[in-house]
Amino acid sequence: MKNRILIVDDSFYMRTMLKNMLTDAGYEVVGEAANGQQALELALQTTPDLITLDVILPDNTGLDVLKGIRQEQPDVKVVMCSAVGQEVIVNEALESGATAYIVKPFSEEKVLEIVGGALQGTDSTEA
Repeated sequence: MKNRILIVDDSFYMRTMLKNMLTDAGYEVVGEAANGQQALELALQTTPDLITLDVILPDNTGLDVLKGIRQEQPDVKVVMCSAVGQEVIVNEALESGATAYIVKPFSEEKVLEIVGGALQGTDSTEA
């Protein structure tokens, strides 16, 4: 069975790029969300194995969305993806339950390495 992934990013371009990377690698993208509210709703509806989550969203912060997801689905893996690579933000995300953190811009190789590691339970965070 394919691992199921939900992509959350306000940028259509980033969602499309991640979706293409992940589907080409054999993952099933079960949904895409452009804001925090959509992310929370889709996470409950699709029950993904992993969520890629942008830190900056138009209606909420990715950190708030992460905390909401953790309350409803404590076992889902969450990989934060953001251009914000400040150590304090990275640490807060990891302390709030993120599995890993990727700083944009990123390579396809790095995304697949971190997503694969997160799904296997290995720690591989780029910051």
